[in-house]
Amino acid sequence: MAKPIVAIVGRPNVGKSSLLNRLIRSREAIVEDTPGVTRDRIYRDCEWNGRTFSLVDTGGILVYDTDKMRTQIRIQVEMAIDEADLILFMTDVVEGLHPLDYDVAELLRTTGKKIVLVVNKADNPQRSFDATEFYSLGFGDPFPVSALNGLSTGDLLDLILENLPEPQEDHTEEEAIRISIVGKPNVGKSSLLNAIIGEERSIVTNVPGTTRDAVDSTFMWHNRKMVFIDTAGIRRHSKVEDPIEVFSVGRAKKAIKRCDVGLLVMDADDAGVMQEKRIGGMLQEAGRGTIIVINKWDKVDPDFNGAQQSEMMKAFENDLRYNLEFLYYAPIVFTSALNKQGIEKLLPLVVRVWQECIKKIDTPVVNKLFQEAFFMKPPPSFKGKSLKLYYAFQQGAQPPTFTLKVNSRQLVHFSYERYLENQVRKALGFEGTPIKLLFRKSG
Repeated sequence: MAKPIVAIVGRPNVGKSSLLNRLIRSREAIVEDTPGVTRDRIYRDCEWNGRTFSLVDTGGILVYDTDKMRTQIRIQVEMAIDEADLILFMTDVVEGLHPLDYDVAELLRTTGKKIVLVVNKADNPQRSFDATEFYSLGFGDPFPVSALNGLSTGDLLDLILENLPEPQEDHTEEEAIRISIVGKPNVGKSSLLNAIIGEERSIVTNVPGTTRDAVDSTFMWHNRKMVFIDTAGIRRHSKVEDPIEVFSVGRAKKAIKRCDVGLLVMDADDAGVMQEKRIGGMLQEAGRGTIIVINKWDKVDPDFNGAQQSEMMKAFENDLRYNLEFLYYAPIVFTSALNKQGIEKLLPLVVRVWQECIKKIDTPVVNKLFQEAFFMKPPPSFKGKSLKLYYAFQQGAQPPTFTLKVNSRQLVHFSYERYLENQVRKALGFEGTPIKLLFRKSG
């Protein structure tokens, strides 16, 4: 059974993200005094008294605002409401009852969902008493809390569990593949996510920096559970000045560390690779599988499936391989998220790369492979000494890591290490994943 979902809903700047961070005991959602920081739906697991549920942070809703960004945020909130088992209607006792609270209340009244009215910033007895004015919203007893210092949040969690459906055992669910979508701002990361899962999960505009948090989206494909992590665009450090963007980029970097496979998205019409080198380096350093996605290919070649398509793609790929030489193992996919072209190739490739990342090879096979590699091309000597291999084995996966017991680590030349890695890939594959070779002195 899927985890029950609890959505936090309210007007802007009442402390929804602060409450999420408090309940999950981690600073996952970006918190600023500026209204409108949260835009997409932010999903995080919350555990309390041995039960786990999904907590969803949403953007501040302005029901009747026709601004394009506000409209997109409202759509995201409504989608969160539709899928929720329970809604936390968040208000602010310091500002008191606000006309916008009544607007949100009218929206929630039509949903037929269970509602818990939460009054935030009640960090002293007087403010807890003042929370009684929120009875007029018509959702029963207001529940005063302080997300900032945690006052009464444990009792709130107890109340949440009381209002959620009873848990059921599920022994069939397998581990999910976690996929981070990373790249520069405005290369189409959120559009790509929406095209893959077939739903407007992330807000899409032409404004760079629309996505701020790392947004998790669970998706089932051929009975395979996947979690896509849409991230903020990563710019050069020298260009990042806004404090919200600093947090956003930090979330994107964390998303790389917690994924299995990274989709490095590039704009086909803006093929500068300096920042892609940096982001690709982050994926490689983290030991994550990597797929390079050339998005917006329809801009370069409007006849996406035309006769000359392969030649144009081949020329583009050759240039890219030259500029991103260190990611030579990463497959390249050409897509148009706008037209949903090339998307069908991505998910099978994600599964294949993930399988390569976790692949483990028996020790006799590994040992024979490296022994034959040494025999076919003996290592160069240095000051009359040569590198000798005693035995080799695979130490771990994600990334595939091989330990070679040798006579001296100092005799390992980087060019010979690259030769050995190529032999491993030639014999065993490992498409899309970096490989680590560890040389250990025997004894």
